[in-house]
Order: sequence, then C-alpha cells, then structure tokens
Amino acid sequence: MKMRTITAVLLALAASTAIASAQDFQIVKVSSITTSPVGELKPKTIFFNDGRADDTTDKGAFTRFDEWSRTKPIQRQFLSLFPNFQEGMIHKIIDGSKKEVKDELQMYITEARFKLSRPAASIDLKSFATLDFIQSIDPQIKHQVIKASETSVMKDEKAMNNKNPDRVWCEGQTVATCTRSTYKLEGKLPIGVALANKLRDSDKKVSDTIEFESEMRILSAPDIDEAGMRKLTGVDTPVASVLEQNMFYVNQVMRFGKLVAVVQPNPAYANSTIATVMIALAVSSSTLDTKKKYQEVPVLRNLVPQQVLLGNSSFNTGTSISSGLPNYVRNRIKAIAALLDTAA
Repeated sequence: MKMRTITAVLLALAASTAIASAQDFQIVKVSSITTSPVGELKPKTIFFNDGRADDTTDKGAFTRFDEWSRTKPIQRQFLSLFPNFQEGMIHKIIDGSKKEVKDELQMYITEARFKLSRPAASIDLKSFATLDFIQSIDPQIKHQVIKASETSVMKDEKAMNNKNPDRVWCEGQTVATCTRSTYKLEGKLPIGVALANKLRDSDKKVSDTIEFESEMRILSAPDIDEAGMRKLTGVDTPVASVLEQNMFYVNQVMRFGKLVAVVQPNPAYANSTIATVMIALAVSSSTLDTKKKYQEVPVLRNLVPQQVLLGNSSFNTGTSISSGLPNYVRNRIKAIAALLDTAA
C-alpha cells in the first residue's frame, strides 16, 4: 500500500510538471509522418498530420470509412475498433417507410511523432495506463474506473455494432484499466445545443454532455504484430511496447475512438526513442451531413456540425473537446509527449 501511494504521488508530480511543459512542444505540420525522416525530428517537436492542407479548411479532414479501408489498409487494421470492424446496418424512416440502411461513418485520423531522449527499453508504458495518467491528459474530462460488468449495455443498433467479437470489452490480461468518462460542453456550446434541439424533429435530443467508455491496454511482444506495426509507423526498428485505448461506447456524435502509441528505438540514434501516436475517431455521416437546416436559421449558421467539430465555429471555446477535434487532439498529443518526456 505504501509503495502504491508513493507511485501515485510520483505520477501526480510528473503530471503537474508535464501539464506545464506540454506547451513547450511545438507542432510541425507534415504531409505524412511515415515519410518524414526521423532524423529531422528536433527536441520538443511533434510532427503532425490530420489530412488537411491547413487549419482553415475542412477539405481532407474526414474520409469515408469504405474509402479509408481501401486506401489505408494498414491503418484500418490497427486503428479500427477491432481488426474486422465493419459499418453496421440500422433502420431509418425514409419517405414514411422503415428501411434498413448502412450506418455510414467518416474517419478523422491524426498521426503524430516525437523523439524522447532515452532508450525505448527504459520506457514502461504500464505506468501510463492508469486513472491518474488519463485524468492528467485533459483535466476537463472526468473519469471513473469501472469493471467489465459495469460497461453500458449496447442495446441499440448503432452501439451493438461495437461489440467485440473476440472478447468482452475491459476483459483480458492486456487490459490495464477501464473507465467511464464524462465531459460537459463548455462556453457557448450548451446554448447552441439548446437552440439546435428546438429544430430536431425526433424526440431524441442532443445532450450537452458527452459520455464515453474505454479501455487501456498494454501490448507486449506476444500480442504485437511486429511487421504490421513497423508498416503502420514507418519506423523499421523493433517495437518496444504499445499503448492502446479503445473507446467502444459514446453517447452521441461519434461511434468509436482509438488511440495507439508505439515506442521504438530511434534508427538514427539507439539511445533515444521514436514515439508514434495515432488517433482515429469515427463520426456518423448523418451528423456531418446535417447542414441545410442549420444554415437556414441565422443564429445557428455557425453551428453546422462539421464546422463545430473542426473548431471553425464561433461556438468553439477552450482547449478540450469544445475547442474542436483538431485542437483537442493536438493538446492531448502534446500532453502525452510531455508526460513521456518528463517521466524518469
């Protein structure tokens, strides 16, 4: 118990230091992290790509799931909720009749890479798959540890498609922790949500709170597809360890999320480490296609879902999810980089 307390204190101190130093990391936009030479990485620098040419455009931000699967098969293998994940079928009322249609998804994919000034073998990712670590990445999101038996029952069509065919979520030797997370939208977004709900035809209203459940896994050598991981990262050195987060339940907007962090020796300098972090967020196409009815109402013209999700609305605010996915993901990656950089 004493050792556990000491460890918790050390993690808390590291987290507080990392939060301050996260802003020291600079984001450098690249067309692809896998083709950018690792030798060009400088300290406190993060190579970053989210598919967009620049931050002012939405072009390239979202890719339809079927296109992504076809053009990025390695990403699909490792960044889907599970390797054989497919878009599910749901029922909708179309022209007064109930019809079965595909629940089409669009993917927001981010790639990031940074250098750590110590050997890959010295980095113990197990110490980062904890509630303290998760909370320190974004203090605005509140988390609680749950058991596999406490995960949300996936009853509706959309959620049922996220059931893992190979195992129960949050079960297995590789699972380090399982959490239920809550985030209340900030700034003007709750007002925007209230206004948008008045336009909705259905009884199901948009909530001003995002709730999600996820598991953190630590993958060691027996669990890792070594050749596949090297293709994913574009770094041709042995994979030391992998941290994986599977967000298998979300109450709205998104269908699932996945984070994969891969630690490998630096091919240019063996006593340092190359860390690759990739994040995949699956958003409902129906959400992104909801545009016309918002544009027709003057007060809601800046609440078009795609505009809000990309952080290009006057309703966006803060540094967390309410700031838009690009800003949120960048801040999260910077926090992860700082935590890994400051940990001894």
